[in-house]
Amino acid sequence: MKRLFPAPWLSLALTGLWLLLNLSLSPGNLLLGVILGFVAPLMMAPLRPLPIRIRRPGVIIRLFLLVGRDVIVSNLHVAWGVLICGSRPPRGRFIKIPLDLRDANGLAALSTITTVVPGTIWSELALDRSILLLHVFDLDDEVQFIEHFKRTYERPLMEIFE
Repeated sequence: MKRLFPAPWLSLALTGLWLLLNLSLSPGNLLLGVILGFVAPLMMAPLRPLPIRIRRPGVIIRLFLLVGRDVIVSNLHVAWGVLICGSRPPRGRFIKIPLDLRDANGLAALSTITTVVPGTIWSELALDRSILLLHVFDLDDEVQFIEHFKRTYERPLMEIFE
């Protein structure tokens, strides 16, 4: 059964989305929706990442709250930096952060977190996944920022995925 339907929820969602976008339950649209829901996951199965093994699910809640706090604080910090830009321009810089996290799913989550938090941009990841190049909008202390980044984001992700 898993070979025919590698992602049953995705098949169901694609069929439903097809019907919703066409606003029709005609037999032709039903047939096309079912075909799409059946064929698309089969064709995309080789692209799916390895199954995720979550080691400590309780850490997810703590990480979610920390990221939420940082999103709010960073929004205020960036807004303030833009408002006072005339008196003191922001000290934006690229910094290299050494990474201990190697799990592909953990790195994907880390990239999403840095995208969500205002003032940080994931710029480049070394081929061996050992160094992350990150741009920070306004940076006072590089060492303190790296420690905060590793403590707040990387370590919890390592607890979750590794």
